[in-house]
Amino acid sequence: MIKAESELRCGLLGRKLGHSFSPLIHSFAGDYSYELFEVEPENADDFIKNGAYDCINVTIPYKENAFRCADVLSDEAKAIGAVNTLVRRDGKIYGYNTDYFGFVALLNKNGIDPCGKNCLVLGTGGAAKMVVFALGKLNAKSITSVSRSGEINYKNVYKECSDTEIVINTTPVGMYPEISDSPIDISKFEQCEAVVDIIYNPSVTKLLFDAKRCGMKTANGLYMLSAQGIKAGEFFTGRKIPDDVIDKVTDAVEQKTKNIVLIGMPGCGKSYIGSKVAEMLGREFVDIDKIIEERENRPIPTIFEKDGEDYFRKIETAVTAEFCAKSGLVIATGGGVVTREENLFPVKCNSMVCYVKRPLSNLPTDGRPLSQKTPVEVLFLQRKEKYESWSDFCIEVPCSDDGISEDVAVECANNLIESL
Repeated sequence: MIKAESELRCGLLGRKLGHSFSPLIHSFAGDYSYELFEVEPENADDFIKNGAYDCINVTIPYKENAFRCADVLSDEAKAIGAVNTLVRRDGKIYGYNTDYFGFVALLNKNGIDPCGKNCLVLGTGGAAKMVVFALGKLNAKSITSVSRSGEINYKNVYKECSDTEIVINTTPVGMYPEISDSPIDISKFEQCEAVVDIIYNPSVTKLLFDAKRCGMKTANGLYMLSAQGIKAGEFFTGRKIPDDVIDKVTDAVEQKTKNIVLIGMPGCGKSYIGSKVAEMLGREFVDIDKIIEERENRPIPTIFEKDGEDYFRKIETAVTAEFCAKSGLVIATGGGVVTREENLFPVKCNSMVCYVKRPLSNLPTDGRPLSQKTPVEVLFLQRKEKYESWSDFCIEVPCSDDGISEDVAVECANNLIESL
């Protein structure tokens, strides 16, 4: 008996799945239930063979279990040696690898063509095997895999693979929460023209951040995640899903997960406006200055007075990196966060950045050590270029000598949200 789509019991099999985007993705794919099945390794095979499901996606560490337990394998799954989609049909378990479809879709979406190119794959695990298979299908000129202890490793790769034109990272290096790490120094590959990182959290890894600065084309793994999920939905339902759904899914996940970070001069209204934005969007609000004061158990003017600006900036850098690495927050930064170049990556890596601009004559200076010590006009000239270059968009706070009223804060918050 063939089940109606709404009767299908689908889901994701893995070990720890608390922050999975799969339920959101599959809400676009069809009218079926989608659950998270957290299973320990010793029970994985039994669940795959006997679990209460109709169709499931499979994530690490169970893709090889799925390959082993499937009764029928697709050609891609056979070649790769891993399965991430299982469908029960006609008394058998059918295994597919939709990661392959997702990866190819990611390359196409970003205009990255490996045909005739020297490709370097970082990692040798299941994801790397899929990438190597896909690159071969796409007629790459050469495909070299890098591992910690292999013939080509992270010490000799710069010499042995100096002609690399496309790099694909399949390792977890740079993934949240260790966002400051990068598997390689991409600047050493002078012929490299494109870098793909299948990590999607953060949306810009340190590897991709550095590659952008070198003028290389870059792509993260979010579109691949969306595409493979929609392809799995086609196997679940047995019907074709329009290609534009992948774009809608990707946009929805980005809107849900990217932080909103506010930068701008001290006293411009970042905290007040940011709290209103968080309230309107149902998000958590974080005020970096208040976090610092709570952890130091003293106000910022006292920190400046007792320990100096350098001490404060080091704490500010650490706290900014900690919270900007998270997802879905609204974050008000300190006015001087742009004075340290090392803050640029954490501020940008997982966020849309809004520059809150207010007339200098309206900026308060009480309780603001640098604003009291240095004329506001001088501070602004020192920081103006950074505020503009670090931000994705700007909102202006209306001129008023009476502070920012609630009505003005709400108006600014609405303008910010409309700009996202």
